Amino acid sequence: MIFKQFHLESLGHASYMVGDSSSGKALVLDPRRDVDVYLDSARQEGLRIAFALDSHGHNDYLSGLTELRERVDGLEVLGFAEAGYTHEHTPVKDGDRIVFGNVTVEVLHTPGHTPEHISLIVYDKESGDEPAIFLSGGAVLVGDLARPDLLGGEEQAKEAAREYCHTIQNKLLGRLPEHLEIFPTHVAGSLCGGNIGSRLSTTLGYERKTNAILARVSSSEEFVDECIRLDNLPAVPPYWKRMRKQNMEGPRPLGVLREPPALKPDAFASEMESGALVVDARSAEAFGAAHIPGSLNVGLGSSFSTWAGTMIPDGARVLLVLDRAEDLWEATWQLLRIGYELPVGWLAGGMFAWRTEARPFLSTPQISVHELQKRLDEVHVLDVRQPAEWADGHIPGAQFITGAELPQRFGEVPSDRPVAVICGSGYRSSAAGSFLSHQGHAQVLNVLGGMSAWNGAGYESKE
Repeated sequence: MIFKQFHLESLGHASYMVGDSSSGKALVLDPRRDVDVYLDSARQEGLRIAFALDSHGHNDYLSGLTELRERVDGLEVLGFAEAGYTHEHTPVKDGDRIVFGNVTVEVLHTPGHTPEHISLIVYDKESGDEPAIFLSGGAVLVGDLARPDLLGGEEQAKEAAREYCHTIQNKLLGRLPEHLEIFPTHVAGSLCGGNIGSRLSTTLGYERKTNAILARVSSSEEFVDECIRLDNLPAVPPYWKRMRKQNMEGPRPLGVLREPPALKPDAFASEMESGALVVDARSAEAFGAAHIPGSLNVGLGSSFSTWAGTMIPDGARVLLVLDRAEDLWEATWQLLRIGYELPVGWLAGGMFAWRTEARPFLSTPQISVHELQKRLDEVHVLDVRQPAEWADGHIPGAQFITGAELPQRFGEVPSDRPVAVICGSGYRSSAAGSFLSHQGHAQVLNVLGGMSAWNGAGYESKE
C-alpha cells in the first residue's frame, strides 16, 4: 500500500491518496481544486488514479472531483448513495468495499458533521483483517469533533449532535482498535472545529484519553449539550453558504487557466473604473503606510482564503496588489479554491509604481496598545475576533462583531468618531478596518499587536 497525505495550511485541509503498487491503481479522498498535486504524486509512484470521492459535501472549499474527472481518463467518481449529489457519480453505501489489488477500502456512514458524511477504513492485504488506517473526514478530529451546526438552526444542530453521538458510540468506539491511526480532513486552521489540535493525525486511544468532547460520549445528552454550545464555535465565513451547494452539484471545471496579466497603473486604474475590486495582499503594516483608495487588505498567508471569502463579494472581479510578482499564483489559487474567478490582473511594479505615477493613495493609522489605552475615551473599539477569544477577555466597553459577521453588520459600527479595530495581533483587524473604509468609514485605526499586546502590557481586560 502507498499512502500520501496532502496538507493545505490555508484551508486547514488534508486530502489523501491511497495506492496499490501491484495493480497500479489509487483512490483520492477529499481532493482540493488544484489537482496537479495528486497527478504529480501518482506519476511519481507509477500509479493511475482510478477512484475519487468526498467524505461529505464540504462547506469550506470547492471540491476537486469534477476537475479530476476532466483530467483523468476512466476515473470513477464515487459518492454516498443517500447524499443527494447531483453531479455524475457511482453511488456507494454503508459497508461497501472498493478493492484494488492488495488494498481494500470500506465505506462507513458516519453522520453528524453532515447527514451524508462517510469515513473510510483502509485495509492492506499484508495486515489481514486488521485495519491499516482510518480516513475520518470530519468524524474524528485531532483533539476535537467537527461542528454539527452548518446545515440549519439549533434544533437541527441538536438532532445532528445526537446522530453524531450514535456514530461515535456504535461505529467508532465499539469497532475500531485503539491503536488505529486516524487521518482527518479538517486539521488545524479549519473553522469546522472549535479547538483542533496541531498534529495531522491521531489514534482512537489517544483521543479517548485526551479529547474532552469525546470523553463525554458515554452520556448522549451531555454530548449533545457540548456539541450545541455554538456560542464558542468560530463564526462561519459568508462564502461557506455557497460552497456546499456547488459541491453537491459539482463545481464547474476550470479548464485551461490563463495567466492573470500584469497591468501598468493606467490599465489598473481603468479596470478599477469599470468596477473591479482591489485586493491588497500585502502586510498590515505595508497596507497601513500606503494603499489604493477603496482597496481591501487581505494579507497573503495561511488566513488569506478565509478572509478573502469573508470580504470579497460573490462574483467580484478582483485586481491584486502584491508584495512580489512570484506571489501571483499563490493568491490566485487561494481565490479559485473558494469559488472566485481568475483575477482580472495585478499591479505591475506594485505600490512603488502607483506612487511614482502620482496616483492617489491613502494611509491607515497604525496605533499601539499604549496609545489606544490613552485614547479610550475618544475612540470606539471594535473587536473582530472569534467568540471564544472574546469570552477569554476583551477591552471594557468594546463592541464585538466577528469578522465573519462584519459584511452584514458594518452599519452597527458608529461613524461619528474614530474606530479602533482590534483582533489577536493585527492581521484580522487590518482586513476588517479596510472593509470599513471601503464602506465609507473615514476614521479607522488599526491596533498593532492586538489583544496579545494589550494583555502583555497588563491593561484591563474583562471576561
